[in-house]
Amino acid sequence: MKILTCPINGPRNITEFVWGGEVKAMPDAASSDDQWTEYLFLDQNIAGEIYEWWLHAPTNTWFIARRNTVTDHIIETMTVDAYFVRTSEQRGGSAA
Repeated sequence: MKILTCPINGPRNITEFVWGGEVKAMPDAASSDDQWTEYLFLDQNIAGEIYEWWLHAPTNTWFIARRNTVTDHIIETMTVDAYFVRTSEQRGGSAA
């Protein structure tokens, strides 16, 4: 049995989760149909570590997981807030 650790609910059976796709920047509301189509339906499909949206279905809790797509190993999970704080700090912005 594969276990995924929800940052809110702890370790749970993988069958309780739904994959939500790669984390990527949303286009501007005024973007073209082609840009929105690319955002909604095309992923980079990188071989290696990526950040992904995951949903713990029983509690409707969305969170972020860092996963290696080659080995299918979940490296870490974090709340959405923690992810945005981390990415803000990596870009040199403030977390506040």
